[in-house]
Amino acid sequence: MKKILILTLLLCLQLGTFAQDKIIPYLAEEELPDAVLCVPAPPQDPSTEFDHDILRYMWGKQQRKDSLRLEMAIRDAVWNLDSTLVILGEPFGLKISKEGTPAIYEVLTRGVTTIEAIRVKPKAHYFRTRPFAYFKEPSIFPQDDDWLAKEGSYPSGHTIRAWACALLMAQIHPGTAEAVYARAWESGVSRVISGCHWQSDVDASRPIASMGYARLQISQEFQKQMAKAQAEYIRIKNKEGK
Repeated sequence: MKKILILTLLLCLQLGTFAQDKIIPYLAEEELPDAVLCVPAPPQDPSTEFDHDILRYMWGKQQRKDSLRLEMAIRDAVWNLDSTLVILGEPFGLKISKEGTPAIYEVLTRGVTTIEAIRVKPKAHYFRTRPFAYFKEPSIFPQDDDWLAKEGSYPSGHTIRAWACALLMAQIHPGTAEAVYARAWESGVSRVISGCHWQSDVDASRPIASMGYARLQISQEFQKQMAKAQAEYIRIKNKEGK
């Protein structure tokens, strides 16, 4: 596990992912739907629903015995948008970068940054204890445990980020939708395997991300940039086909 973790961190350093520029969202946080008013509260302890969360936590710990799935979960745990673009860029079929795909990079980074702000209110409102903290055990990415324990578990920011990115990629080119959705879904599963989120956190995060994505569509600036990104994708793929 230590070897996998070191390789993951080295990859992030090579990508320069720890020095990302400030990203300007298309909409302010207060312009997004209030998720506290849109989705149910997390399960109470005790309850049948919370029992399911506990069972899924135990299931996730068993999945760590699969070295490949553990490696994916550790990679998905890196909280950095450039890392998300690398991970989902694989099923998307492009190496996304500020220099090589400027229009796509801008609409994805600004779009995801806009959508993921929807997590702030419910996290603060519920301030749910994370699984690893509840069980007094380390997660699979222990260097994040201190700051994660100080931030609410419900919903999952990582899942919202991955699902938002997949929604935007599918809008850029619908032909990639199935592949990017499937990988983004696994990113949510990774949060259960990591011990950083309950299953109900992850389950709520995908519709919450979709609410933010739907609201994003009202931004004219976003729509103009999306058109540029779609044209850039077609241009790059046509060039690759020659």
